[in-house]
Parts: sequence; structure tokens; C-alpha cells
Amino acid sequence: MLVTLTPKREESSPSSPPRSQRGHEFWRYGGVVPYLAFMALFLLIPAFSVLIGAFESNDGALTFSNLRIALSGPYLQSFVTSFELSVGSTVIAVVVGFVSALAVAATRGRPRALVQSSSSVLANTGGVPLAFAFIATIGNFGVVTKILSGMGLNIYAHGFSLYSVVGLIIVYQYFLIPVMILVMLGPIQNLRPAWVEAARTLGASKLRFWWSVGLPILSPALLSGTVVLFADAFAAYATAEALTSGTLPLVPIQIGSLISGNVAAGEANLGNALGLGMIVVVALAATVYVLSQRRASRWLR
Repeated sequence: MLVTLTPKREESSPSSPPRSQRGHEFWRYGGVVPYLAFMALFLLIPAFSVLIGAFESNDGALTFSNLRIALSGPYLQSFVTSFELSVGSTVIAVVVGFVSALAVAATRGRPRALVQSSSSVLANTGGVPLAFAFIATIGNFGVVTKILSGMGLNIYAHGFSLYSVVGLIIVYQYFLIPVMILVMLGPIQNLRPAWVEAARTLGASKLRFWWSVGLPILSPALLSGTVVLFADAFAAYATAEALTSGTLPLVPIQIGSLISGNVAAGEANLGNALGLGMIVVVALAATVYVLSQRRASRWLR
């Protein structure tokens, strides 16, 4: 009886891929290392420093007094004012930006490219130049203010002020509406024509289509845009500081005053406590954004 012996094949272990594959995986995921390093240096480490400072007294001891002060008195009022400013700015920008995105999505050619490119520029415009532009336009002695006064219309006669919460809401539209257009333009363009044709076949009007099909599909993107605009308005500092000269009680302005020592010396840890409150608000907004984006991605598959 003859027995044929065949050499056994060496089966590669799934836990140890070939060297070439390991090298490919390294280059594939190694590209995110600079991004992770950037996030650690400019986001995680500063946030951790704020967290430690919020629970630290001037002599380095553990304390909760910073948080108690940050959530009482004028500092609590600064949170309330910041919420009022953010909500008011967001509601207007969401409505106007969504309608504008619908109009832009219906156009083609150069007008559409012009709106997209200008929105990208305006979305990143703010700070001192934006504040100066509005002061020179509709300030107390602005060009438009003088023109309207010559026509017998005084915009400041009924209590309006550019340097108030209402004035900041108007100024913030300059960069919030372009952000909303950019956020909503992609989801609107991804609405499938087959959905519109199916709705028309079933006898639905345009209004009925948007109410029953379009808005439910776009609702995750609308929620994402709303959260982004709210966080952007809540954390904006340079424009409000330059426009109001720090007189309006907003959380970013309070933090800037405490850290720079304009209010009282040795109050930097109180500024860290206020900063921790802002981190919590922005983190909650980011969580809602991620969840809504995950839901919106289902419609894009």
C-alpha cells in the first residue's frame, strides 16, 4: 500500500498580515497623524487646561467656587444674553438661508457659481472689519443712516441700536446666512428627481411635496445647519467685542475681560469656568450635529 505524502501548506494567520499589507495599512492610516497632532495641540490640550483651571483656586487648591460664581449674578445673565442672541440670529439665518439655498439650487451657470463662491468668502468674514463696515453703514453717523435721515426716516428714533442684541443679530446675518446656504445646498441638490415625479404622479402639488417629502428628508440637514449656526453665533467674539466695545454682557466677552485682567486681577480661573460652560454648550451642539448627520447620510446612499 502506497502512501503519498504531500507537504502541508503554511496557512497565514489572520492576525499577522503580510509585511507589504502592514506597510500599506501604515501609509493608509498614517496620513491622519498630522491632523490628530493638530487637534491635540490646539483643541484637546487647551480644553483640558480650561477644565483643570475651572476647578482650581488661585493657590492651586481644588474648589467649586469658580463654577458657583460663573452660574450666578452677572455671569449667569451673560449666558442668558448669549442664548438670546444665538437663538434670534439662528432662527432668522435658518429661514432666510434655506429659502436662498432653494433659489440657488434652482439656478445654473454663473449666477449659481457666483453665489457659492461669495457665500464661501462671506461665511469666513467677521471681526473688526465686519463691525467697522456696519458702523460706517448704519451706525449713528453711518452713510445709510444719514441718507435715511435726509429722507425724514430716523432708524434710531424708536429705540433701535446697532450696539445692542438686536443690532448684533442683524450683523451676524452677514456670515450666518452664507453658512446656511453652504450647508443646505448639497442636501437640496441630492433630492432625487424620481421622488418629485412620483409625487406629481400621485397628484401632489409642490407645496404638498415639500411638506410630506422634501422637508422630512431635509430635516436632518436642517437640524445640522441650525446647530452649526447656533454654535457659531454663541462662540463669536471678535465681532461683538469690536462692535459693542465689550459693554454687552456676553459669555465670550466676559471670558476675554477676565483673562486679560480688565475686571479684577487673579480671576483667570473664573474665566476658565465660563469657558467650561461654553465647551459644554458647544459639545452638546456637536453631539446633535453628529447624530443628525448620521441620519441624513442614510438618504444619500
